[in-house]
Amino acid sequence: MTIKILKSFSTKLEKQIAYISKDKPQAARNFKKEILERIKELDSMPYKHQKSKYFNSEAIRDLVFKGYVVVYRINENQKAIEVFGFIKYEEKL
Repeated sequence: MTIKILKSFSTKLEKQIAYISKDKPQAARNFKKEILERIKELDSMPYKHQKSKYFNSEAIRDLVFKGYVVVYRINENQKAIEVFGFIKYEEKL
């Protein structure tokens, strides 16, 4: 499967990286590197992570990483994983 990083994810990630880098530039670089590595691992096991708490679909999953949630959609027809959401983890009420 190919991994598509959508603009909605990229924009939110870059804002968070900029915020972290104000105090800890090295931590921001490490955070970005590690989260992108975790996303790259999705191609081999896309259903590894739990069904999303934010959407009612088996094809939408939540990758939890250091208190953040990367939301992605598995598109079987296109053989693609679309990474579109990046949020601070919150319990669904």
